[in-house]
Amino acid sequence: MEKKIRPQDRWNEKAGLVSKSYKLKKGLTEDFAAACRKAGVSQAGQISKMMKQFIEEVGTSE
Repeated sequence: MEKKIRPQDRWNEKAGLVSKSYKLKKGLTEDFAAACRKAGVSQAGQISKMMKQFIEEVGTSE
């Protein structure tokens, strides 16, 4: 039996998006969500921005 691919999955693949799962302290995630709302930014956008900044600071070996 062939697995059906959802339209959202096709779009994510085309856009180069992947889902990641991390375990973080509940209070930290709640505070982060509140800060993002206050700043009017998306959580995913802010995480991406912070990841890019960290990569630039540290560099990569790959």
